[in-house]
Amino acid sequence: MDSDRHDSTRETAPRPGAVSYWRLGDRTLDFTRRPLVMGIINVTPDSFHAPSRANAERAAEMAREMIAAGADLLDLGAESSRPGAEPVDASDEQARLLPALEAVRAACDLPLTIDTYRAETARLALAAGADGVNDITGGQGDPDMLSLAAETGCGLILMHMQGTPGTMQENPRYDDVVAEVAAELADRAEAAETAGVARDHIVVDPGIGFGKTLAHNLALMARLRDVAGGRPLMLGASRKSFIGQLTGDGTPQRLGGSLAAVAVAHDHGAAIVRVHDVHATVQFLDVLAAITATR
Repeated sequence: MDSDRHDSTRETAPRPGAVSYWRLGDRTLDFTRRPLVMGIINVTPDSFHAPSRANAERAAEMAREMIAAGADLLDLGAESSRPGAEPVDASDEQARLLPALEAVRAACDLPLTIDTYRAETARLALAAGADGVNDITGGQGDPDMLSLAAETGCGLILMHMQGTPGTMQENPRYDDVVAEVAAELADRAEAAETAGVARDHIVVDPGIGFGKTLAHNLALMARLRDVAGGRPLMLGASRKSFIGQLTGDGTPQRLGGSLAAVAVAHDHGAAIVRVHDVHATVQFLDVLAAITATR
């Protein structure tokens, strides 16, 4: 962002919320004014939004583009978690991820999170310059993940998922999706704290599209503050299939629906929005934050 816009929007009033910052190692990210914008870089051949796919060289280019567009942090993943995706071997994940991480770290000083549920992949990535781990299994995919997060002091994002990427959309069921997702996220966050992870290092994610129907996704987004339970929350709804279910549009045409979800995240005091379209999201949030502060 240009310096004039950045300075003027910093003067806006804070949004409501129980917590206003997130710690990743020795970094502290403040989301008092608006949600932080996390740019997505997928070092995969099969992520659902093709423009987010990259090799190491392209990952560094994307990082520079997202910095210029105003990203607050970046998230790198090397295993697709789209519905129906098959797992990859840890060695394949690491062979894709680590060169890209090194290239991105050389290109920028933004905080970097790694989208993985494997503790060994996370350990290697943190040693190579990552600041946090974004775990789609909520720390349940690898028994060493929570202790690793405690040991390193990294930031930790714990997501809710019913099932696995390969099976999660076959027949998701809940009696009360908001209450059940909120309770499981609280349980996973408490497990992380019990393992030694500091409370202010933890962010929760309701896992939009991860073992949820359209109705489940809409209910969760309508009550994000209840789902968060007083903890910082990340919303990852960018270009997802629920938008297509509502509008009939394919993935390339879902920016407008993605920004609607970002507006909800802002209004509910979310900490982070994980997005493919950094420039549009930053512009949208800066204008929304200024209007909200004036109101």
